[in-house]
Amino acid sequence: MFAFILRRILQAVLVMLVISLAVFAIKNQFGDPVRDLVGERVTPEERSQIAEKMGLNDPFFTQYGRFVRDAVTKGDLGRSFLYNKPNLEVIIAHAPATIELVFGTALIIIVISLPLGIYCALWPRRFLSRFTMSFSTLGVSMPVFLTAILLIYLFAVHWQVLPSYGRGETVDLFGKGYWHTGLLTIDGLKHLILPCVSLSTLMLPLFIRLIRSEMMEVMETEYIKYAWAKGLAPSRVWLVHAFKNTLLPVITVFGVQIGIMFAFTLLTELVFQWPGMGFMFLEAVNRADLSLLIAYMVVVAALFVFVNTVVDILYGFINPTVRITGTK
Repeated sequence: MFAFILRRILQAVLVMLVISLAVFAIKNQFGDPVRDLVGERVTPEERSQIAEKMGLNDPFFTQYGRFVRDAVTKGDLGRSFLYNKPNLEVIIAHAPATIELVFGTALIIIVISLPLGIYCALWPRRFLSRFTMSFSTLGVSMPVFLTAILLIYLFAVHWQVLPSYGRGETVDLFGKGYWHTGLLTIDGLKHLILPCVSLSTLMLPLFIRLIRSEMMEVMETEYIKYAWAKGLAPSRVWLVHAFKNTLLPVITVFGVQIGIMFAFTLLTELVFQWPGMGFMFLEAVNRADLSLLIAYMVVVAALFVFVNTVVDILYGFINPTVRITGTK
């Protein structure tokens, strides 16, 4: 198992190196750090001196090695010209809002998709199963921003039971200003409901259909028929024998989708004016803050790689054959 975990960690490091190399190349091709730093008011000679002092005249791989070293040892991903702060500091300030949004969305997906997917697999001809499958088709067809606008109209404008924008009341979780959370206040939880529901409609139909199809396939296997022949209780056959094997592909897809969800928060955060990383990214695009955009891409890629590495390791614990074949 140790060898399996080590292989996955080394793969994650390799992927991050490739991503960081591609991102750094983009920054070198399309960005001018000297111009962003001092503007157009300095002479060409002064600009050349500043570039030399910053090491911008060094060979590409020398600059890239310095970038990787500073990122790993100092957490230095450059400086935002929009916020006039280190990029990592700006991203960390906006990260709690996005992480809580993704966490709430993932919780909704898990709580709803697991029981509905199992129910639709065990009793596919019942009314609830037919309604769920039809409704999931509608959910897949509607863009997330349209769902968000509809939810705002119904719950914030028409019925006026939930707020339509912002995070609401937050509290400082650690007392040092690093993490302001809305999960510990009633107002913060109310502000979280509509964005989470809106974002969950993007993935929820997928997981209901995935769990249903995998569960139906597992129920036709020989070991399930053997479990029935042994006279085991239906609940044990469904939840212990069938459901455990259904989880294997579901966990893999869930890990990938959680990583993707960090990128899909862009539209949701824009519609609900949610002050997270997606909203920060759009501001950086509007103000052409290339340094912050590059740092955002590196951080999101790191989150995506981290989540998928953890999922791979969990998959190895659940299915021993994966780690055995993975070490050959």
